[in-house]
Amino acid sequence: MLINEQIRDKEVRVIDENGVQLGIMSIKEALRIAEEKKLDLVKIAPHANPPVCKIMDYGKYKFELAKKEKEAKKNQKVINVKEIRLTTTIEEHDFNVKVKNAIRFLKDGDKVKVSIRFRGREVLHPEIGEEIINKFIEKIKDYGVVEKKPKLDGKNLTAVIAPKQQ
Repeated sequence: MLINEQIRDKEVRVIDENGVQLGIMSIKEALRIAEEKKLDLVKIAPHANPPVCKIMDYGKYKFELAKKEKEAKKNQKVINVKEIRLTTTIEEHDFNVKVKNAIRFLKDGDKVKVSIRFRGREVLHPEIGEEIINKFIEKIKDYGVVEKKPKLDGKNLTAVIAPKQQ
């Protein structure tokens, strides 16, 4: 935004700090009015004909904008996707450790992507991988909801699980 002497237009439409239109006037007159009130002249609508300028405290305005941005950022919830990789030959204990990790991720509010990568001839029997993923989903069904069902994509079988809403 252009302020005070940065504004190069000959004529501008001026609005005072209370939102009252003062009309169209020369830039010199608008600057004089702003200086009398110890405020800044800020160009708020440069593409209008003539451009619209408002008399305001520019420092306070920037501070308020930054404050609103910070507040909006604070209210955002960032959702991460954590990936858990399984194999078709996973042992029971390893499987249970992966389940515990997935439950922890879901409790933290993150999504979990479960994937099985088929190596070599394993891709000929995708039903084995699907069985393992379904068993995994069954174990964590109290903590998460299946967002994307198991799907074979090349040599990978993946499913996405979202945390349950409380």
